[in-house]
Amino acid sequence: MNASFHCPYRQSTLLLQALAPDKMRIAFLLGAGCPVSIRIPHGTGTMPLIPDIRGLTEVVKTDLSKLESIKDIYAILMQRFNGGPPANPTVEDILSHIRALQDVVRDGTIDGLTRSALSALDAAICDVTTKVVGVALPESITPYHQLATWIGGIHRAHPIEVFTSNYDLLVEQALEAHKIPYFDGFVGSKQAFFDLTSMENESLPPRWARLWKVHGSVNWWRTPKDEVVRREGHSSDDRQMIYPSHLKYDQSRRMPYLAMLDRLRAFLARGQAVLVTCGYSFADQHLNEVILHGLRSNPNAICFGLLYGDRSGYSNALERARSHPNLSLLATDGAVLGTIERDWRADEQTGHPLHGVSVARSEATEGDGATSRNCQFLLGDFKRFGGFLARQLSRVDDELVASHAA
Repeated sequence: MNASFHCPYRQSTLLLQALAPDKMRIAFLLGAGCPVSIRIPHGTGTMPLIPDIRGLTEVVKTDLSKLESIKDIYAILMQRFNGGPPANPTVEDILSHIRALQDVVRDGTIDGLTRSALSALDAAICDVTTKVVGVALPESITPYHQLATWIGGIHRAHPIEVFTSNYDLLVEQALEAHKIPYFDGFVGSKQAFFDLTSMENESLPPRWARLWKVHGSVNWWRTPKDEVVRREGHSSDDRQMIYPSHLKYDQSRRMPYLAMLDRLRAFLARGQAVLVTCGYSFADQHLNEVILHGLRSNPNAICFGLLYGDRSGYSNALERARSHPNLSLLATDGAVLGTIERDWRADEQTGHPLHGVSVARSEATEGDGATSRNCQFLLGDFKRFGGFLARQLSRVDDELVASHAA
């Protein structure tokens, strides 16, 4: 093989081996691209189960324009983004701006916006977001189900930790569907309360998965008593805890988010640790700082960043990977491995057990160059990654059967 290329089969095998040992500390970071990979019927075609951040922003814009009490407030707020940055704000940019204004407006007004008007707009955006992302996971096998099955399939010395920047309840639904016990920082039933002491306690059995929602959840609420609870229903005075702005929040208001990020810091800080990201674009600078600091501080930690699509869409992430040897970014058309960026090799290994699972040959089209026929790495698609985990689990089962037969 030409040394100017990376081998996707080798990287697939290394990832498989990293996830295999039952004594390895393993965590997953699931981003917004994961629910997008699940397609549901829509008209004559299909649509994502949950849209990406741009799609969500469009839904929010459309729905707010229909609310007579909100649309004028929303229009005034959006005028403040004229000229940028950001040039094309997402719903998260909008929420951050609303909350920053709420911190400074006090009893006055800013561009005619009062504190109560901003609060009403914040609540309306959260209501639309909840409607969009608070959907049920399809009962058919999805990559979330395959991840849950994988988590419960092997007895491990350390718990599997799942971090997610999504506010939806898809991970919870998958774990519960497969009877996988998990701890998410809350304790209780009717009105589960946030318990930092339990989060810091490592005495829970390793068979319990850990679920850390670093941007909050549609079922987190801050009550008028300033308590953070997890529950389905809410009162009119409760405030939904989704997407922290990271701007001028006092520590008590930020505590759930800070505690979740602290778990990521703690995971990366010690021993051999494997973090696998999927559906995550490395666009969240706050999360990136935690990941990169952990990789710099602990050379025994490694991050496999599984990227959807070609490398051209991840310029900032690639720049970081070129200076962090334990950050491996694997995109459809190539990778940065050990700080070196290269395309994937062109020759197929059709006999390789992972051919068609994690690697395939791209189809050449008229006018394409030779590189268009290089191999493609498939695991940046969460649906493909779910199949990859299922394949690994079936291999473990086969090995157990073979060992008993021997």
